[in-house]
Amino acid sequence: MFMIKSKCSKCEKEIKSNEEVFVKLRYPKVRGMAEIKAYLHNEGTFICLDCISK
Repeated sequence: MFMIKSKCSKCEKEIKSNEEVFVKLRYPKVRGMAEIKAYLHNEGTFICLDCISK
């Protein structure tokens, strides 16, 4: 899980480093997260800036 590749849920474009994205997810029940990228990948839905502006 070192090389997590995230994609936009609408257009399937790969999310690049330092790209601005929106993540849709539920607020977590528990405190503390060890690895933010892994948590977002497992629990969230990524939407790129181009799809949001449409």
